[in-house]
Amino acid sequence: MTFRSLALSNIKGNLRTYSAFFLSSVFSVLIFYLYAAFLFHPDIVNGNIAAAGKVTTMMQVCEYLIVIFSFFFVLYSNSAFLKTRTKEFGLLTLFGTTRGQLRIMVLYESAALAVVSIAAGIGLGMLLSKLFFMGLGVLLNSDVSILFAVPMKAVWLTAGGFFLLFMLISSATVLRVGRKQIIDLLQEARKPKQPPTFSPLLSLLACVCLAAGYTMALKMTMMNFTLFALPVIGLVTLGSYFLFTQLSVALIRLLQRSTRFFYNRTNLITVSQLAFKMKDNARILFAVSIMSAVMVTAVGSVYSIQKVSRDQLLEHVPYTVGFLERGLNTHEVADPQEVRSVIAASGEMLEAEARVVGIAAAKVRIQQTKGKTANFPERSAMAISQTDYNAQAQRLGKKPVKLEDGHAVYVLPYKEMNTGGSGKGGVIEAVINGSPVKLSLDDYAYGAVLSPVAEATYLIVASDKQFMEWDRQTPAERKLVAYGYEIRGWEQALPAVQKIEQLIPADKKAQAQTYRVSSYIETQQSISLALFIGMFISLLFFIAAGSMIYFKLFTELQEDRAQFKALARIGMTAGEIRRIVATQVGMVFFVPCLVGIGHSLFALKALGDLLAAPVWMYGLLVIGIYVVMQTVYFLFSCSTYIHSIRRGTAG
Repeated sequence: MTFRSLALSNIKGNLRTYSAFFLSSVFSVLIFYLYAAFLFHPDIVNGNIAAAGKVTTMMQVCEYLIVIFSFFFVLYSNSAFLKTRTKEFGLLTLFGTTRGQLRIMVLYESAALAVVSIAAGIGLGMLLSKLFFMGLGVLLNSDVSILFAVPMKAVWLTAGGFFLLFMLISSATVLRVGRKQIIDLLQEARKPKQPPTFSPLLSLLACVCLAAGYTMALKMTMMNFTLFALPVIGLVTLGSYFLFTQLSVALIRLLQRSTRFFYNRTNLITVSQLAFKMKDNARILFAVSIMSAVMVTAVGSVYSIQKVSRDQLLEHVPYTVGFLERGLNTHEVADPQEVRSVIAASGEMLEAEARVVGIAAAKVRIQQTKGKTANFPERSAMAISQTDYNAQAQRLGKKPVKLEDGHAVYVLPYKEMNTGGSGKGGVIEAVINGSPVKLSLDDYAYGAVLSPVAEATYLIVASDKQFMEWDRQTPAERKLVAYGYEIRGWEQALPAVQKIEQLIPADKKAQAQTYRVSSYIETQQSISLALFIGMFISLLFFIAAGSMIYFKLFTELQEDRAQFKALARIGMTAGEIRRIVATQVGMVFFVPCLVGIGHSLFALKALGDLLAAPVWMYGLLVIGIYVVMQTVYFLFSCSTYIHSIRRGTAG
């Protein structure tokens, strides 16, 4: 028998163990090839797809991420494979195989797996590339379809890069083969395991780190994001590590002290074995929990941003087209009649129209109750009446105001400016018509009701009586008029808006707000592309995380078979064995999953606070999909593992 045939025989014999590693490797190669095929596609290289520049950088970053991820995954897998084969290497050494021959055999195995994985990945990539290109073409709104092509640069880069990666890591890890004495290799698997221990101090540290990280995440705002972000990540990561290496053992010890639970049916066997499994697999479970958190948080965040971005845009841009005229009867920005004509000629319909007369207020300052100036710079604003404000607020579903004479509400344009403070009891100081004015501040309101441009960016809402007094004192040419036009189905109204933009002189652009439609289209396109591309990376993380657990289970198969075979001899039924295995495998699969979800929930809560928008519904949808996928993976792995255990204990 040659070393090549021996290597192939070893792969066949360990096919079940190798399958998860093979699946992850194929998927890594597949995704890498798809991205490379797009980057090296003739239409992209020659510039035939104008919008392709929006995703090329993103794909290049993803290529690097795949390589980095694959490096660590293959490094871990190779090291774990070698560790589980110590007895096999001992027997081969006993029969006269030299250290060099063992290393050559392992390299043959790695080369065979690499070639098959790369060939399968590239082959699947070629089959799926057209669908991938079609999906990107739709998201890019490209008028030119991306034709099917097999760029040879992509093929050689993928094949050469991954083969080099596999062989370099295999060559480095194979140096560990043959270093131990024969007796040590043969007795490695027979050495009794030491009972798992834990440090009370490190267990407490796990709780403290997680509690501190979660608390900081809950208190994160736009103001302190840069200060809190890295400490939160560091604390949660450190807390997770000690959760699995220390606290998990401590919790199992508590279960063992509960005699009523511990000595109930098969719990003694289940919990005792679980203590060893959790301790032995602590680092793997930690890595899987972090990967799960990153995956769920990333996909949940992008999906949530995609959904809330429209609502935020409507908050920031209350009208599809809006502008501010200086002068009651001037039309220096745009003639309202021409705007209506353009909208009608474009086949669009108006859903709402606004014309609000206001008065310029200069040197606006907010004086707090205790004589302290609020943290707002001195600025200009537009004073409007309570009636006009309430009419606009009602359209947008905002709370109306009710003011007494001499009182006012100060309106800030964006909800994100809300720091939680109340303006009640303060004073608004301003200059209106050249005269200083002081008004009692009832409160702040957040969110624009008119297009926030020029003086209309900030609003002072006064009582109708107060406003009428100012209005009588203000000449027509010094009054302000805010116009707003809401187009029904505005998401598809880009041609009409572009025509309206052509009516506005270049020097008056600052007094108009027309970017809602174009911004919405660009934002949705960018986020959809990020979600589309990121989904492949997330799926890779998911498969790899499950593969690591699956592989770890089967490295302990022989040991578990021996234990359950002994238990079967003393009367344990097949149903009890099945229940014990299912419980243990379920804990190994779902504990890191639940920890990762916990991290993600706090991250999504912080995201919601930063965006000033509810993201729970979208985040929970992503989490639900992840749990379903994890459950399917668990059922498959558990069924396969139980079948392997039963086959080994049948005799």
